[in-house]
Amino acid sequence: MKHKERIEQAIKALQERTFYAPYPENPKAYDAEADAQGKEAFQKAMSNPFVGLNEEGNTGFIGEEVSPYMMVGLGVQYPQFSIDTIMSRAKEAHAEWSKIDVEKRADLLIDMLDAVSKRFFELGYATMHTTGQSFVMSFQASGPHANDRAMESVALGYQELTRYSNEIDWVKPMGKFDLKIKKNFKSISKGVGLVIGCSTFPTWNTVPGVFANLISGNATVIKPHPKSIMPIAIVVAEMQKVLVENGLSPYTVQLAVDTVAKPITKDIAEHKDVKLIDYTGGTAFGDYIESIPGKTVFTEKAGVNSVILESVKDPKAVFGNLAFSFSLYSGQMCTAPQNIFVPADGIKTAEGHLSYDEVVEGLSKAVKGLAENPKMGAFVLGAIQNDNTKSRVNDTIQALNASNLEAEVAHPEFADARLLTPTVLGLDENDEHWKEECFGPIVFVVKSSDPLKHAAEMAEHKGAITCLCYSTDESYMQEVEHTMNAVFTPVSFNFVGAAFVNQHAAFSDFHVSGGNPSGNASFTDALYINRRFVWVGNRYA
Repeated sequence: MKHKERIEQAIKALQERTFYAPYPENPKAYDAEADAQGKEAFQKAMSNPFVGLNEEGNTGFIGEEVSPYMMVGLGVQYPQFSIDTIMSRAKEAHAEWSKIDVEKRADLLIDMLDAVSKRFFELGYATMHTTGQSFVMSFQASGPHANDRAMESVALGYQELTRYSNEIDWVKPMGKFDLKIKKNFKSISKGVGLVIGCSTFPTWNTVPGVFANLISGNATVIKPHPKSIMPIAIVVAEMQKVLVENGLSPYTVQLAVDTVAKPITKDIAEHKDVKLIDYTGGTAFGDYIESIPGKTVFTEKAGVNSVILESVKDPKAVFGNLAFSFSLYSGQMCTAPQNIFVPADGIKTAEGHLSYDEVVEGLSKAVKGLAENPKMGAFVLGAIQNDNTKSRVNDTIQALNASNLEAEVAHPEFADARLLTPTVLGLDENDEHWKEECFGPIVFVVKSSDPLKHAAEMAEHKGAITCLCYSTDESYMQEVEHTMNAVFTPVSFNFVGAAFVNQHAAFSDFHVSGGNPSGNASFTDALYINRRFVWVGNRYA
């Protein structure tokens, strides 16, 4: 096995939950010319058919991506196929792929990740101009961090698929004789998988399911969001290239593109040959995906993440950390905090008592200060992925008779960038607005009679992926951990400096617990792999 040592290193990191990054996140770790080459490749792709995907039998080319920075269409066109063509090819490819042993599958999948790593900078620019993430965030999230999560799936899959002996001579002593039976044990893949991508993280949220399917022996169809196709198209192109180079069907992994006006997701999801579905996106559609009979489903849906502010040592450091978490990619992250629960009588600090109003003011000033920082503001905020997010936030602000944060922010490179500074709004606990997800750059500071109770109830009934707590009281922290864990929500305590609640590390942090309404699956626990295949044992007398 070519990549045996790398697989073993990854499995060790998974078991120990230590820091492990097989693909460095620092752009400077890569060739000095790679940035310019990646930018040039992205620019050449604009206003042209996408190059690299298998195009045989296509019914035309479509594409409607718009750059949130340039506010113009990218003009990239992708081959479109009928659902019948996609599914017949996937089913045929599955028959071939499922027969390959797990060692070879793992080697091929790591070869694919290595091939993708040579296009990290191009991926960065493609992600930047489809999602609105800053370039550095785009490079990291769609490049090395996505590859890390994919490797995590491969390593865990390899571990689970090699857990048992393949073949044994079973002997049971019976007194005067031994009962002897030959037994073999096989992992049988469930069938074709469908992975439904989202608009904001088109590779990071997609590749875990893709590689979990493939390591388990399941051919896979990827249905990207029509506004964020290019990043995952680059990944699929490299994957298909490795397959062809090894004499295998490129249709082992396929891209199924559509448009906003003519979506195909339901038709593929309900197709009789689709046995597995991975989904990232809004709750309503996620609930529908979970309701389709006869499918094994893995979802990451919406959640409302909370911050509990009980007491702090250094309020300035806390407000600064929270401001960065609110502002990173303008709150368009599934891990971003939305509700900040503050006791009605304020909080204790090492510098004295702060009233509720002073907390709201402190948070607002910290966000404004970060946004107007010429070296950080526009690059931390990124751009708003689509107009619906901007409209939703503005409608909420108007409904509350509030005003958007007055911060002077302009992108130094893209004058037309769709920017929106996070707005910090103070609300009473009886207000209804904080009780639903408001995706995007808006934060509710809730005057609460019981912050922990409110945070736990939101996690239980609406779902939560993260929870952040600030407290100097050890017993209160233990109570928070116990209460939030009971509703299947992880807690981060007293983050300041470079530790941010938004960020989850591959090989260490589980992303989504799978236990509350924010989703039914986790990146990456054993269930994420084991539900994609079935163990079958055969016996020979």
